[in-house]
Amino acid sequence: MTTTLAPFGTPAAGAGRPAPRPSLLRAEVHRFRSRRFIAVLLLLGTLGFLAAMVVASTQYARPSAAGLAEGQRRLDQAVAEQKAYRDQCLAAGVPSDATPDQYCGAELTAADFGGPEQFIAHEPFTLAEDGLDGALGVAVATAALTFLIGATSIGAEWSSRALVALLFWEPRRLRVMATKLAVLTAAAAVVGLLAEAAWLVAARVLAATRGTADVPHGFWGDLLGTGGRGVLLVVLAALLGFGVAHLVRNTAASLGAGFLYFAVAENAVRNLRPSWQPWLFTENALALVQQGGARVYVDEGFVDESGVYQSTGREVVLSNLHGGLVITAVVLLVVGLGVLLFRRRDLD
Repeated sequence: MTTTLAPFGTPAAGAGRPAPRPSLLRAEVHRFRSRRFIAVLLLLGTLGFLAAMVVASTQYARPSAAGLAEGQRRLDQAVAEQKAYRDQCLAAGVPSDATPDQYCGAELTAADFGGPEQFIAHEPFTLAEDGLDGALGVAVATAALTFLIGATSIGAEWSSRALVALLFWEPRRLRVMATKLAVLTAAAAVVGLLAEAAWLVAARVLAATRGTADVPHGFWGDLLGTGGRGVLLVVLAALLGFGVAHLVRNTAASLGAGFLYFAVAENAVRNLRPSWQPWLFTENALALVQQGGARVYVDEGFVDESGVYQSTGREVVLSNLHGGLVITAVVLLVVGLGVLLFRRRDLD
């Protein structure tokens, strides 16, 4: 094999060509995957899910014949006690301005207590009910996890000044921010899908070993719908964490802001401005994921002239669409404000 060398001073083939520019998207994916804290969060989330399944396996059990008999005895006793209380109330007399059911309560039957399974030490796992509740719980827990992931994905870059250094390579700020948001959205969607899929498998195992897998018609559609809306909540929570941390340029500060909002601000609104509850983040998150939306009781009581509190209120039904639109609007506002400021303000 003969090798021909170029004359001295003559550039070799391809030497004068500029090196291909690395992909910003590929670089951002690599940067996201390399974050150790994100890996730790995902590991902790996985361990937490496994621990929750172990605990759940100890809280549910298929009832034995003796257990069902004991549960039926307690159920009959509870029905008898409620009937005796109602009969005593009726015997005392019902005011003329009220009906017996209004004054003493409606007569309860065994069906109102949910069956003998409710009166045994360990209830069976029912896929029809516990499956939907579990999908909701997994969605909320995973949303909290991805909020942390979204916050640290941008907060760490502000703390280390890596974001400023990145702009020397790619000065187009909107392109940089769009790439980061796209990678975070995809990652959060994958995490949400895996979490809901893991719950589906765990629920089937619990139903097969600790309860019953009998489900009504249309259940699987409801479960998949709940899981799908849960994935949407997970993605929105990640973007919200990103947006808050981007505004304050610090991960810890964004977590503090989140704590103040959920632990302080929302409770203050519920107590001082109960009519604003249909617009709170927590209520709308539940409305988005929960099958059929969420019901919020708005207390509109007042103190009359004699100083007696008159309790009045109304029930507001928040649909899945309402919850999704409110949360999406909040996320777009926070993220959009952060992107706008990032485009215009000084990074020093």
